[in-house]
Amino acid sequence: MSEPSKPAFSIPAILAVIAAIASFFQGATFGLLLAVAAILLGSLGILLSLSVRKRGGIVSTFSVLAGLLGIIAAIIKAMLYLFG
Repeated sequence: MSEPSKPAFSIPAILAVIAAIASFFQGATFGLLLAVAAILLGSLGILLSLSVRKRGGIVSTFSVLAGLLGIIAAIIKAMLYLFG
């Protein structure tokens, strides 16, 4: 008999967390691109976490929220660059 496999994090969920964290440490343009990537990968991770064999729904949701904060941070960085 085969044992049931343990749920594992999906690759998009892991990449979304990395992109979300990295977006805060980059400039306005690259930070914005990483934040958008975090939102897209996090959304894909949420969809994949609906499977019984995958986990990472909370991690992906965190990544989407962090991506939104990363977009706000990138806009503030761009405003400071343009007007500061």
